[in-house]
Amino acid sequence: MKKAIQIEAIEIEGLSFSYGNQKVLEDITLSIQKGAFLGLVGPNGSGKSTLIKLLLGLLQPQQGKIKLFGERVSKFRHWEKVGFVSQKANSFNSGFPATVFEVVSMGLYGKLGLFRFMNKKHKQLVKEAIAQVGMSDFINKNIGELSGGQQQRVFIARALVSEPELLILDEPTVGVDAKSVRQFYDMLDYLNKEKGITLIMVTHDIGAMTDHVTDVACLNKTLHFHGNTADFEANQDLSTFYGHDVHLLTHNHSHGGH
Repeated sequence: MKKAIQIEAIEIEGLSFSYGNQKVLEDITLSIQKGAFLGLVGPNGSGKSTLIKLLLGLLQPQQGKIKLFGERVSKFRHWEKVGFVSQKANSFNSGFPATVFEVVSMGLYGKLGLFRFMNKKHKQLVKEAIAQVGMSDFINKNIGELSGGQQQRVFIARALVSEPELLILDEPTVGVDAKSVRQFYDMLDYLNKEKGITLIMVTHDIGAMTDHVTDVACLNKTLHFHGNTADFEANQDLSTFYGHDVHLLTHNHSHGGH
């Protein structure tokens, strides 16, 4: 029997991008396997946000190419396979008059179109997504009444409702208290290991991250490191590409610093 060809979730080859004369990404080559949980780290201004925008098709590569599930991003049409959770603080008005159920339902617009009504199956998908993030008890609560950590779970449910194979999270633990952060990582572990969702998480929280991710990519305009977590923890050159001393604080989820 022929062995099935493994299609990577993401393939990036020779990727470069500039804003005007300012080069933000330079010659990035990176493959992310299906089922991986990748932590994307790097100092401020290192190109992480630009890379995410390129992955989401919001920007087009100037040099090189990006493939999602074996297809060039420019031709990719199955965006329901890709979920995205942005930094909550930047994207949400807590006075918005919507329940948890309603907010999560918004994640179906891509499947439904704006003006089609949800049928029984769609409502079930919403309930299941809310259950996956442990928020079933809050399904009829107004989103503005929830804590930061609870709101962030709801946004993940909104991304999960279209049943994505890839979930990209941008600084998801910013402004979330330490206890909620621990629960949050447990939930991501469940989505990755039990549901088989490929996760990419942009984070500054290196210490907590390394207890959970399978792989780490360290970006500072170029790709300085890509490998498994053990190799990352053993790497002595972290400070050189951060531009200052970096100390890994592993197995200590309650520390306040990054």
